[in-house]
Amino acid sequence: MSGRFVRSSKYRHVFGKPTRKEQCYDNIRISKNAWDTNLVKANPTYLSVNWEASGGGAFAVIPLNEKGRLPDQLPLFRGHKAVVLDTDWSPFDDSLIASGSDDGKAFIWRVPEDFTLRTEEKEEPQDVASVKQLSGHSRKVGHVLFNPAAANILATSSGDYTVKLWDVEAGSPRLTLKHTDIVQSLSWSANGSLLVTTSRDKKLRIWDVRQEAPAHVAPGHAGAKNSRVTWLGEHDRVATTGFSKMSDRQLGLWDIRDPKEPVGGFQMLDAISGVCMPFWDDSTQCLYLAGKGDGNIRYFEYEHDKFEYLSEYKSGDPQRGVAFLPKRGVNMHENEVMRAFKTVNDSYIEPISFIVPRRAEVFQGDIYPPVVGTKPAMSAAEWFEGAEGLPPKIDLESVYEGEEPTEIPPISKPVSRVPSSSTLLSPSKKEPDSAPSERESEPMKEPPQPSPALRNPPPSMKEQTSSIAALASKFDDKEDSSSGEDDTSSFEEVAKPVERHHLRPSEKHTQNTEPEAITRNLSSPISPTKLAAPILPSKPASSAALPSSPQPLSAGLPASLDQITLQDIKTLLETQSRTIMGQSEKIAALTEEVDRLKNTIGDRM
Repeated sequence: MSGRFVRSSKYRHVFGKPTRKEQCYDNIRISKNAWDTNLVKANPTYLSVNWEASGGGAFAVIPLNEKGRLPDQLPLFRGHKAVVLDTDWSPFDDSLIASGSDDGKAFIWRVPEDFTLRTEEKEEPQDVASVKQLSGHSRKVGHVLFNPAAANILATSSGDYTVKLWDVEAGSPRLTLKHTDIVQSLSWSANGSLLVTTSRDKKLRIWDVRQEAPAHVAPGHAGAKNSRVTWLGEHDRVATTGFSKMSDRQLGLWDIRDPKEPVGGFQMLDAISGVCMPFWDDSTQCLYLAGKGDGNIRYFEYEHDKFEYLSEYKSGDPQRGVAFLPKRGVNMHENEVMRAFKTVNDSYIEPISFIVPRRAEVFQGDIYPPVVGTKPAMSAAEWFEGAEGLPPKIDLESVYEGEEPTEIPPISKPVSRVPSSSTLLSPSKKEPDSAPSERESEPMKEPPQPSPALRNPPPSMKEQTSSIAALASKFDDKEDSSSGEDDTSSFEEVAKPVERHHLRPSEKHTQNTEPEAITRNLSSPISPTKLAAPILPSKPASSAALPSSPQPLSAGLPASLDQITLQDIKTLLETQSRTIMGQSEKIAALTEEVDRLKNTIGDRM
């Protein structure tokens, strides 16, 4: 054994599987704008790409089933007067998409039914127009992000140092979150009541959105480059990526209740200069980090309030943009747990499948728990009125079988898992303490501890300070007493070594006291085998010769065992020592004689 222990995990062997060039999305002109964005976004049906277009901004929508080399002329989503900086798909409508542009506006688009990029010959592709325009920012709109729990709620960040919350149906901004610098990244909580942002002033802000006030403001990454943030699903944790003062890439885990500093400190990743894009998978509890300018995607598993490194997908093709597919769109027949889309050389997009190796060809329920479906938890009006909740989930086994998704009602969780805005602003409420109180009451339900009476009592102080012979006598007394209770036991015939009893009378004799334990043992008949065999290697005496035959001991010892003293034992030991010394001298003399003979023979030869 090497002494190393391997952490148990279902996702320890997840590996990234690249796609052949023929199955990629080729002949794409990706935007070359320097704004820090992911460039691509994906849902189970479509893939959106910021397009390099002239005459205003545009982006393309690519159906996922249309792989290979795309036509030179594509139907684009045009309408912005400047370059498109970011897009985002609605989590509850796969054909609804929002875009933000350098012209200071956000547009809402709807993908036409039966949309395709491949048109018939001599037919010009028709561009798609927006269905709603959201005007309210004075500078460029750098990020757009839909609410994950409420329908038609959109957050937009701008160069005017604000984040606006829009009612998409009404087309008007309802809430404004004011910052002190440009927002670099934002992410919603699972129930859509809280928002976390990072900005160029190196601050991490956790917003109580409907109060239009930050619940917490904490210093983030100290580096000058951009930082990113993502909410860890239904946990009360957020993860950030950024840079240190020495330009080392960092990963941080933050507790939203006390974000003064990251949990366990910043974790150093490497010294690459590209921004690290984080993506969270709530079903597998895994965090994926994709770096700009390098081709690697590393992934971690969140466990015990820290990130455990799993593995890394390595590629020689650098990436500028990456998007991850929602869990309901993965290929469960191949045990695919995540799928990423990375841009390569600004000319094509390569899908990367992250697969759990399994031999079974059936649905793997342990790696596919229920996930969020396409039904929101509330409407936009209910959300603005203060409603909270998690959207219902669907059973992926029904999707695996090709049936309609089976809806699973949301499971009630402790308040501490997804804290509400009132929890952050008033921590003295009793609701957050409900979960700890339940945990404190759990030990009362545990079974009682085993009774200590089943174990032997410890020895007393007198027994600990006594000699080994006294302890042996104590155990012999117990065996004698137990044998007296059961006269029919077969163990009465077995001879027990009693050599230790001979030390007991000598010790007591030096103190002029009666050897009580030995006297009790000698009160009953003892076979000569028990007395003679353990002391000397000579033959044991017969049972008839015990009273008058002291030959087994020595010629100089008394005939009765009661008369043996310490002086007798010393005399015996001295005699044996002299005998051994004499034998040793004879052996040495014989050795010298052998050596002398060898030398004599050697001289003659």
